[in-house]
Amino acid sequence: MVESYHWHLDVTFREDGNHTLEKQAAYNLNIIRKLALNILKIAEVGRRPLSMKKKRYAIGTNPEKYLDELMNL
Repeated sequence: MVESYHWHLDVTFREDGNHTLEKQAAYNLNIIRKLALNILKIAEVGRRPLSMKKKRYAIGTNPEKYLDELMNL
């Protein structure tokens, strides 16, 4: 389970490619990524199941469409 979590953070959010030097900023970004990953896991986007990357893309391209649903989670 933990490996899957880290894999999603790396693949979906490219966490390994982050080169933030400030420790507190890196910590804050890590918390935001984990929160976003948990929201993506429970969010229903579209009529059929989508991958995390596709969910993130769909919400990013049209956030107004999914805003009410995301706020009611």
